[in-house]
Amino acid sequence: MSEKVVVIYSGGMDSYTVLNKAVREGHEVYALSFNYGQRHVKELQVAADVCAKLGVAHKVVDISAINQLLSGSSLTDDIDVPEGHYEEESMKSTIVPNRNMILLSLAVGYAVSLNANKVFYGAHSGDHAIYPDCRPEFVKKMDDVCRIANYDAVEIVSPYLNNSKIDILTDGLKMGLDYADTWTCYNGREKACGKCGACQERLEAFELNQATDPLPYE
Repeated sequence: MSEKVVVIYSGGMDSYTVLNKAVREGHEVYALSFNYGQRHVKELQVAADVCAKLGVAHKVVDISAINQLLSGSSLTDDIDVPEGHYEEESMKSTIVPNRNMILLSLAVGYAVSLNANKVFYGAHSGDHAIYPDCRPEFVKKMDDVCRIANYDAVEIVSPYLNNSKIDILTDGLKMGLDYADTWTCYNGREKACGKCGACQERLEAFELNQATDPLPYE
């Protein structure tokens, strides 16, 4: 019997790699995507297409009403998305308050309803500088809580927690994954901007892997 797992799947390259890793490990995967009122839903459309290709069960849940409570992020409010690297102070404007705690809580509830005992998500070391909810101490505490929050323990699994996006791409390329099936840019235009922190980190990962990013850029 294959093990049921839930994968939080945004449509970006990190969660795309995690999703494929879970599939290749033989799990019965249930992908879960969230519309939390982000600036665009392009990556959600990409996520749906990928799950259809893989034959993976996929739910997209609209939780955009939470933005009545969570303000101040350039990903959800009418605030310009900053350009530059993630290590720059300006990138803190992309933080959505408490986002991963909310998404993980919902994913754990879904896992319990499926009798699944693991929830995967794609936190990695490149996020640690500005995103507190991607840091090892957060993941450890959430794992502790989710193991006791229900009668059935659910484990939080972050396979790339201590790896960089460069390492994630290296692993994905070894698996033969096609990163044309991902969307990373914070802007939802026809082509990726190449200037926001998400694009810059992605392009850096491809360059250091001596690979060509298949996405078109402006």
